[in-house]
Amino acid sequence: MKLPFPRTRIAAGLAACLALTAPAVSHADTSGLPTSITSTGTITYCSAVSLPPMEFFNDKQQPVGVDIELGNLLASRLGVKAKFINMPFAGLIPALLAGHCDAILSQLFIKPERLQVIDEIPYMNSQEGFILKAGTPKITGPEDLSGKKAASVTGTTATILMQKANKALVAAGKPPINIIMFPENAPALQQVQFGQVAAYGVSYEAALYYERLMPKVFESGSPPYFHIATGIGVAKSTPGLKTALTVALAGLMRDGTYSMVFNKWHLEDDALPAPQ
Repeated sequence: MKLPFPRTRIAAGLAACLALTAPAVSHADTSGLPTSITSTGTITYCSAVSLPPMEFFNDKQQPVGVDIELGNLLASRLGVKAKFINMPFAGLIPALLAGHCDAILSQLFIKPERLQVIDEIPYMNSQEGFILKAGTPKITGPEDLSGKKAASVTGTTATILMQKANKALVAAGKPPINIIMFPENAPALQQVQFGQVAAYGVSYEAALYYERLMPKVFESGSPPYFHIATGIGVAKSTPGLKTALTVALAGLMRDGTYSMVFNKWHLEDDALPAPQ
């Protein structure tokens, strides 16, 4: 059986335009925007459009999800249109640095090593967890996968956390996790569905999404075991864009539009408080 792509039964009315219910917005100061945006009237985001509920393609092959809606709303605040370039997660930062996009909006965790090469604007909290095949005994964390196969997406924090767990397991004389890495989400899910791996290390948000979407196929296999701030990535060479996006995001938070997005996707616990 071929794994189905995410279907609209997880949330009726995904295609409804948020702008129909959102408060009217005023444009942020765009005087510091780079010419790549002002000359085209478009802000281009790099995103790995493959991991719901943050970003994925719906049945009409249109990008949807938390990051997609936020990206569109931020663009509206800046008085421009939004464009999303889909690419593997591991290629996001290189693409930004090469000038292929203006910003990264793809649940990019804020880490010291990333902040050495790019800037990030905090917009949510994220957590890590596991997806298991439905009916499989739950685990408490990566250490419970000692000696077993586990899937992950290349370049993600889930991979790094399992590699870190492996060091502790080996030091304790236990067999490490056999980490099987994939370039994107779909093949990793298939490995879980067909029982080829014991678990799939992924964001806790994605684990909850698939548990709701296909409860007879997948389940969220562990409590969240890692918490981290998450940001919009921008190049250090575009400080004006960082300022404009920060101001635009604050506006969305204050008028309640930001909360509408997170409530719609059942991620209330990940939302940040509005700035004072």
